[in-house]
Amino acid sequence: MKGGMFGSGIDQWVCPNDRQLALRAKLQTGWSVHTYQTERQRKSQLLRKSELDAILSVIHRAEQLDHAEQRRIGRLVERLENMKRVAVGDGQSHCLLCRETLGLLGAPSVLCLDCCKKVCTKCAIETMCTQKKVQWRCKICTTLGTLDFSLLYDQENNALHCTINKAKGLKPMDHNGLSDPYVKLHLLPGASKANKLRTKTLRNTLNPVWSETLTYYGITDEDMVRKTLRISVCDEDKFRHNEFIGETRIPLKKLKPNQTKSFCNCLEKQLPIDKTNDKSLEERGRIMISLKYSSQKSGLVVGIIRCAHLAAMDANGFSDPYVKTYLKPDENKKSKHKTAVKKKTLNPEFNEEFFYDIKYADLSKKTLEVTVWDYDIGKSNDFIGGVSLGINANGERLKHWFDCLKNKDKKIERWHTLTNELPSSVLTE
Repeated sequence: MKGGMFGSGIDQWVCPNDRQLALRAKLQTGWSVHTYQTERQRKSQLLRKSELDAILSVIHRAEQLDHAEQRRIGRLVERLENMKRVAVGDGQSHCLLCRETLGLLGAPSVLCLDCCKKVCTKCAIETMCTQKKVQWRCKICTTLGTLDFSLLYDQENNALHCTINKAKGLKPMDHNGLSDPYVKLHLLPGASKANKLRTKTLRNTLNPVWSETLTYYGITDEDMVRKTLRISVCDEDKFRHNEFIGETRIPLKKLKPNQTKSFCNCLEKQLPIDKTNDKSLEERGRIMISLKYSSQKSGLVVGIIRCAHLAAMDANGFSDPYVKTYLKPDENKKSKHKTAVKKKTLNPEFNEEFFYDIKYADLSKKTLEVTVWDYDIGKSNDFIGGVSLGINANGERLKHWFDCLKNKDKKIERWHTLTNELPSSVLTE
């Protein structure tokens, strides 16, 4: 006997054959079943309302993304057509944009760095490169956007204040035709992670307004002569790598102390970073130290205030720094002091003071050695950098020591650059 199917639509039911009847008798599943399934199985396959809503929301979001992508493509096509309409010259003897005659008898011309076409100076935008040369781009190729910001070098406090105001006309990086932009700063040359600062991220905009001030501490006059500030605008992505939009670079020697200078620069494509083989330029960080000889206590008070831009020693891109001080020569080996450990930071604040019981006349024979370390559990701590202050030092380190000797009972604070040379206290420890 063959099984047959009767009814129509969702009310179809099956008359089983002899073999199926015998099997169902053993399994005790009944004599007939709708569409070869038990009632429990059929009900278990029905979607709940929450599941239906989730599926519909995914479909709706996919449709929205598809519409946004179509709009983005439409804008790109429109922009391309506008460029074709605007580019009326040949880019050789006539300006690419306004078709004005170029040459000795015409308007002065410049060569666009990107498209290599000639345009008049009215239709070009002047930018600066890392080689300190003026570069030109036509208005067609300048599509990365502009960045409005200001810089202030506070000479007294050794601080560089960078105020990021706003950007305009940024390049779209996401499928919805917008971006999620943020700004990050680097000081060049130097270790990128040690001196990176960044703003907050603003969502879904091509004209973000940050109005945010980022500050570098421990900036010396020497830094203002040889360093360059790199300002990059990037698009943040949650599920993949962040994307680069554009950048601009400012040589710090352009700034005058204690005077705010405003900029509105066109963003450029990513420029190569000059790598130098000079080991003396290797950044290990900065440390702020205070010195005071107390006549009342007859001793030297050493203050470890803070560090800035320390080299990253751990795999997570940070360090767990602490500071040790020695007053050498130390025959009894009792001059060692140590700060607390600050976890996961490259810019720690300690604000700790140590006292050395010593006669004023003996200070001229002493050297203060300060070392910064990265604390590690279960293995040797890593040396980050150090500095020595005393009669045998030179430059700012010697000047700091002399100022302390000349000004009793006055706290003298100075920033010092950490070197990667191991001091004698480390070698003999």
